[in-house]
Amino acid sequence: MKMDLTDTTASKINQALVEGRRAIGTPAIGMVLTLVIVTDEEHAYDALKAANEASREHPSRKLVVIKRVSRSPRDRAQARLDAEVRVGTSAGTGETVVLRLYGEVIDHAQSVVLPLLLPDAPVVVWWPVASPPNPEKDPLGALGQRRVTDTYAAEDPVAELSARAANYTPGDTDLAWTRITPWRSMLAAALDQQPGIEVLSAEVEGEAYNPSGELLAMWLADRLGVTARRTVSDGPGLTAVRLETKSGVVTLDRPDGSLATLAMRGQPDRAVALKRRDTAELLAEELRRLDPDLIYESALKYGVERLGEPVSAAPAAAGGSAQESPAGDAEAAAPAETPEGKAAPAKKSSGKKAAAK
Repeated sequence: MKMDLTDTTASKINQALVEGRRAIGTPAIGMVLTLVIVTDEEHAYDALKAANEASREHPSRKLVVIKRVSRSPRDRAQARLDAEVRVGTSAGTGETVVLRLYGEVIDHAQSVVLPLLLPDAPVVVWWPVASPPNPEKDPLGALGQRRVTDTYAAEDPVAELSARAANYTPGDTDLAWTRITPWRSMLAAALDQQPGIEVLSAEVEGEAYNPSGELLAMWLADRLGVTARRTVSDGPGLTAVRLETKSGVVTLDRPDGSLATLAMRGQPDRAVALKRRDTAELLAEELRRLDPDLIYESALKYGVERLGEPVSAAPAAAGGSAQESPAGDAEAAAPAETPEGKAAPAKKSSGKKAAAK
């Protein structure tokens, strides 16, 4: 069921939600959280589609906030709130309210959203694009226990990672980090099969300007206390990770974005599923936990401080060779050593935005 409300108020929207539930014969809908989606008109459809798919696992009230900036001075001065209220199958599992803000209402979006939050339920705020430099200080971000951004949407992903680290607050997370969960799980499981193994260095291979590659290198450098280099490939997304150990090289190679090969000394090569996941799967993963992600915080703060350090070219780790980036891109390089003997991925030159992993 769908209801359109023009020049409305939060009170009328709440009343429409109640009427919608009664009309479909479900006075009470079991929802576990409120998901606030802050986006623009261009990306609203894709964001809401992903949220509806994620709501199958996490029934929720979805509030889509779209700030409509008019070119007309008269329209800009006119404060107005329009809303679409969706209940039932058109809203996924739960309820959906699409809020379009005009004029002065744009500067008070939190006042519109606050009365629509589910009582006594967690609030997650998600920016599919154009996230604020400091999500926790944003008026809408301040309403959430969790704040989800996506560095892939930034023009300069490395600079965006620096902003994320400088303004990190417990509860912040990024879908660029969520994308590497299967890689981290697979690498951790591979090392667990060889107790006491000592890792000497690491290499992460993937597309240039790929924030997930940077975060994976940060995590390896932080957790293993080794040098983690970034090398460039044609993709798609991340293509390989190589860990040089005293027992040989551990390689996780995924050239096609779907099936990977895990190679370890003394064991046969194994094919493992490592497909690139869509936004709905990533969002559903983030909604499973509402506590601060301490591993993300540690990796982000450890590595991002070294992204801009001077670098020098270095040979690839054993088991693979460094590749040059495509024409016009900077060559892959090894990061400078820190006083503690650790390092993090090097900053790439500016260029086109990374493709989604």
